[in-house]
Amino acid sequence: MSFASADSATRISAGEAITPEDIIEADVKADEDVATYALYLGDDALMLAQRLGHWISRAPEMEEDVALANIAQDQLGHARFLLSYAGTAWDKTEDDLAYFRDAPEFRSVRLVEQPNGDFGQTIARQLIFACYQYELFSRLSNSKDETLAAVAAKAFKEVMYHLDHAAQWTLRLGDGTEESHRRMQEGLFYMWPYVEELFQDDDLLRDLSERGIAVLPSSLREAFDQRIAPIIEQATLELPDVRAAFGGNRTGRYSEHRDHILTEMQVLARQFPGAKW
Repeated sequence: MSFASADSATRISAGEAITPEDIIEADVKADEDVATYALYLGDDALMLAQRLGHWISRAPEMEEDVALANIAQDQLGHARFLLSYAGTAWDKTEDDLAYFRDAPEFRSVRLVEQPNGDFGQTIARQLIFACYQYELFSRLSNSKDETLAAVAAKAFKEVMYHLDHAAQWTLRLGDGTEESHRRMQEGLFYMWPYVEELFQDDDLLRDLSERGIAVLPSSLREAFDQRIAPIIEQATLELPDVRAAFGGNRTGRYSEHRDHILTEMQVLARQFPGAKW
């Protein structure tokens, strides 16, 4: 089995490009530990896609409306790949895992579940998560798990754009007007307590990392700090000096935000199971 692509995550790909359907048709089967890891990453992407989707028709300018929608689509594409792969361990589809799990069964970090707030808060969340995904996917593309490596290699090319988008807006807002600077700084202050959870290890991640399958989150922290600090400094902003929020560490503990996201996202599928359109 060989996967390679430079296409968008959500584009109908041609040739040898990987699609979620390729994963199913390849008849690969993740073991339960690898599937749980795929859930970690897939749930992050799914929650963020849902959050970013709320900006459609509400962004400050039309071009930005399209940009945020495209990033949301890319994140949704990452979720489709990862949930499709995870589902092979339990004979479930991507839709089973997205629409028919209850909130405690999701494993997303709390950063991606935080409300959009104003545009500065959304850009702060995007900058943090793009820096994290940049480091994660660049390393995961070397995973000994061929499917995870293929998904990460495809996602990395999209995250490069996400990072550039967030960095450019951070510079515009931070080094812009007094009001835009204030809002961007407040956005960082609001989102920064959830940074620490991105880099928490657990026994599953340690084991998969030793086997060359997963990337140990704590190993990404130094590179993350080195990547994000110059952007914040150039934007004339300051790294927030705030305490880390008490995290769920992907154990199923979560905030009230996850319930609200899932209520909206799952209502149609649960009310009309099997519906097609």
